[in-house]
Amino acid sequence: MASSSGTVTTSSGGSYPLQISGSDEDIQQLMDQRKRKRMVSNRESARRSRMRRQKHLEDLMIQLSQLRKDNSLVIANVSTTIQHYTSVETENSVLRAQVAELSHRLESLNQIMALMNQPIDAGCGFVEEQYGMGGTELIEEFMVNSLSSFYANQPILASADIIQ
Repeated sequence: MASSSGTVTTSSGGSYPLQISGSDEDIQQLMDQRKRKRMVSNRESARRSRMRRQKHLEDLMIQLSQLRKDNSLVIANVSTTIQHYTSVETENSVLRAQVAELSHRLESLNQIMALMNQPIDAGCGFVEEQYGMGGTELIEEFMVNSLSSFYANQPILASADIIQ
């Protein structure tokens, strides 16, 4: 747009001096040339913008691929950890059952020891009156019979490896 002061104002707010001596045709050519320059500049700017967007998209695709790989590794590690946990938990259950069984056996053996340490003539008359034998003979009979049945009454303990 031409002003009365001899300058032309551009659409971007800038201005340049207008040559008054030229014809309208020269002015039109100059404006067309600047318009073409602006169009080329805008096209180049749009091309650079598209290239930046394309590069950003490629970077995001690479990052997505890496995150998927990392996610797969994490899932595999969690799965392995769960398997180990289950195995340890199973073994722990077996060990707890064994502790309960051994504690029961220990208690039984302690009771037997307590009976063996009691005096034979505790005043109850149970041994001689009922069985007609002495206290030591009864204890020996009890030990022989209980030890022979001791092995037959053993519980079958499962191993953690078998349960899996």
